[in-house]
Amino acid sequence: MSRPLYRGFSGIGGNKDRCAAADDDRYDPKQEPSENGIGSPATATASRARKRHLAAAAARIALLVLATAALAASAAWAGSLYAGRGATAATAAASARRGYRRLQEQLVADLLDIGELAGAGGARAREAEACAPEYENYVPCYYNGSDAIDVTDLGGGVVISYERQCAAAREGRVVACLVPPPRAYRTPVRWPSCREFIWKDNVRISGHEFSSGSLFKRMMVEEDQISFPSDAHMSDGVEDYAHQIAEMIGLRNEFNFNELVAVRTVLDIECGFGTLGSHLFARNLLTMCIANYEASGSQVQITLERGIPALIGSFGTKQLPYPYLSFDMVHCAKCNVDWDKNDGVFLVEVDRLLRPGGYFVWTSNLNTHRALRDKENQKKWTTIRDLANNLCWEMLSQQDETIVWKKTNKKDCYSSRKSEPVLCAKSHDPESPYYQPLNPCIAGTRSRRWIPIEHRTTWPSQARLNSTELDIHGVHSEVFAEDTSNWDSMVRNYWSLLSPLIFSDHPKRPGDEDPQPPFNMLRNVLDMNAHFGGFNAALLKSGKSVWVMNVVPTNAPDNLPLIFDRGFIGVQHDWCEAFPTYPRTYDMVHADGLLSLEKRQKHRCSTLDIFLEVDRILRPEGWIMIRDTAPLIEAARSVAAQLRWDARILDLDIASDEKLLVCQKPFLRKQ
Repeated sequence: MSRPLYRGFSGIGGNKDRCAAADDDRYDPKQEPSENGIGSPATATASRARKRHLAAAAARIALLVLATAALAASAAWAGSLYAGRGATAATAAASARRGYRRLQEQLVADLLDIGELAGAGGARAREAEACAPEYENYVPCYYNGSDAIDVTDLGGGVVISYERQCAAAREGRVVACLVPPPRAYRTPVRWPSCREFIWKDNVRISGHEFSSGSLFKRMMVEEDQISFPSDAHMSDGVEDYAHQIAEMIGLRNEFNFNELVAVRTVLDIECGFGTLGSHLFARNLLTMCIANYEASGSQVQITLERGIPALIGSFGTKQLPYPYLSFDMVHCAKCNVDWDKNDGVFLVEVDRLLRPGGYFVWTSNLNTHRALRDKENQKKWTTIRDLANNLCWEMLSQQDETIVWKKTNKKDCYSSRKSEPVLCAKSHDPESPYYQPLNPCIAGTRSRRWIPIEHRTTWPSQARLNSTELDIHGVHSEVFAEDTSNWDSMVRNYWSLLSPLIFSDHPKRPGDEDPQPPFNMLRNVLDMNAHFGGFNAALLKSGKSVWVMNVVPTNAPDNLPLIFDRGFIGVQHDWCEAFPTYPRTYDMVHADGLLSLEKRQKHRCSTLDIFLEVDRILRPEGWIMIRDTAPLIEAARSVAAQLRWDARILDLDIASDEKLLVCQKPFLRKQ
């Protein structure tokens, strides 16, 4: 019997007595510097490597022997079916043999798959080691200093920006160890209290972040926590700012964003610390923050710690991994993006992401009368204004530093122009590009999703999608309704299954009912294979105060446009690469059918590789729920054991071959 799982929630107080300590010998103090100038985990000796290769070979041979024996036995049995019988019996037996041949082939495939899923048998049977302490904020694809480029901001300063570079990861230079939490890490403050303050030692910050006085980077640092001042203490707070934007659009206040102009999803570029997103969440607006990778004082890391959606991303050389025509509003307040550079290609990317009739809100020091006295600033402003006109954007209003543009919802505007950018050719207009080079043309005009936001169903009815809306995505109403019903039932089952696991360390008398999990035990949820976003919808329908990062794998059907059209957020991602976030940023990771999906793709990477990445982004005491076929779940449990996850396999339905693997990441840290 597995040991009890941790309770997975806590109050606001400290957690020192609740933390399980890792053995000291899992940390190697003699770390050798890597080519990036930071420590790397100790490598195995040559003799140990040879032993691992021999163990892997032995495991494969054992699997082949088992498969051969199964084939021989089944062939002999099938042969006995028709020995000495007539033609009719022989014909039936031949059919039986063909069926058993398919079973034999499947048996071999499953046995070999299980060997691959387990990480090449004995080669990785030992527990994964903890990384050196230097890796506690490790972000693959962004961790190499040579990938940095200098970007000059609008104020004349120089900002270090990092481009996503995953080539090193594919070449095997990603550490294969468990990223440890900081020494003083504490279980994060639960929602909604985390909107107001977080533990200082849970994020990586340095002194200069404390003095920032802009609206979106205000914080107060105390002995052990960081607090974010509420509007009650500010005369120029975020509530006034949101009210100003609403007035500029023509609304009475920000509560009318969704009801009157159907604004639901917002992309916030360089969001500060998620202040606007936190405020708009109470208005039924879902804000996705994107910001550059930052070594300390990270906007993304702090925003996620506060329970607000965020992702590492930047306006650099690649398109963002979102579909075109997906956001109702794009917001940029003093972000370090030079909109006038590169022939306005960054504004073209904003246009690609905006729905017809959507809004681009830009707040910048450049927009003030004082700044425009400078000829260089005048030149920049004129360039940006002309580019916006060429995109058929209408300037609705300007107040102080803020300008609001509205994207056209009339396609004939583009044909009346005499200047670039041109409309994208059909062959150069992918709906959901995955880190493709920036496209200098206007995208999405041929799409059936070209629907003005004013004509869309408002939230929360938007999440259900009617038959006409589903038809745009090629999805039948019956299929969608069945998916919705299945996820509603599954989420109820999940919660009933989690209850005894969370409270398994509490004595319970026979006949006592299991207590319900705490309402706010989860906030940041990641769905690794989101399908239609049904898991997200079911969580919200059941009253859970969560947000879900819906991930559509690059090797799965592209349902990401449908997910955005439901009023949810998500991203495309290749799970053989690192997810663009910081360590310890999600409370739960969920995966339905992902192992089967990877199996069909011939295991481009091992399950151990994927689970190591899950462990990196999951908070200590966080939950992992994996639903898949029984053989794959059994293999996945052995991999989970290598990562020291507390794991249990649960039957979902007697009539189904699927099983549920429920794991909890333990709180391991060096004392």
